[in-house]
Amino acid sequence: MIQFDKVTKTFGARTAVNKVSFTVEQPQMVGVIGRSGAGKSTLLRMINRLTPATSGRIIFKGEDILALKGATKRRWQRDCAMVFQQFNLVPRLDVVTNVMLGRLNGHGTLKSLFNIFSKDDVAAALSALDRLGIAQEATKRAEELSGGQQQRVAIARALMQDPHMILADEPIASLDPMNAKIVMDSLREIHERDNKIVLCNLHTLDTARTYCDRVIGMRDGLIVFDGPPSELSTDVAREIYGADESFNEAATSTSIEGNGQTNPAGVMAPAAAVSG
Repeated sequence: MIQFDKVTKTFGARTAVNKVSFTVEQPQMVGVIGRSGAGKSTLLRMINRLTPATSGRIIFKGEDILALKGATKRRWQRDCAMVFQQFNLVPRLDVVTNVMLGRLNGHGTLKSLFNIFSKDDVAAALSALDRLGIAQEATKRAEELSGGQQQRVAIARALMQDPHMILADEPIASLDPMNAKIVMDSLREIHERDNKIVLCNLHTLDTARTYCDRVIGMRDGLIVFDGPPSELSTDVAREIYGADESFNEAATSTSIEGNGQTNPAGVMAPAAAVSG
């Protein structure tokens, strides 16, 4: 469905992403893991065209999306919705309006300028909020919600774009364990129910194992692992994180047990405990 061909991004003398090549041939939930500075966020931002690539190609349905300009570029950005770590909501707007902002890329310039939404837009936004379990918060200002609720609003806004795929850049990094689980359950449900690619940057190994069909490990801009979560051993994790024998993967975890209680060892409950 989407092919990466030697995608590279340099910032001056530093290479953030180094000739990355891989293919996602079917709808999958793919976790990209690695330490800070590994190139994960830069990779996602190049896919969404928020950051220009230095070289390489990203092919979707036979078209190089890195070469798109103008209206075709904006259409592509609508087709691969982005969910950010810091939510990127408008704090003083109500929740339902924040969700409807996901439709602006598909409206004309005049309509977008005045934030004019139809009854169908309102209904679709309320439906998306209901799907995320927060329809009751629709009339509140976004700033009144908890972090986990705000991230679910951001996911509902992404659904309003009716995208081919969802890119999630560290979506649970600023959340407590309970809200982190709710958000990851939501992304997994979207992948399974809507048959969409979900490409998600993650810090925690246990989260990647529990929720993802495939894990890509990045280190210093390079892919050093690409395989099923069952192959993500401690030795592989040491290679991804550039760690020595003292590496303890529990230190990367912010996950919870299925009963909602934090696991002292920092290890997530088995996949069977995950809903959706």
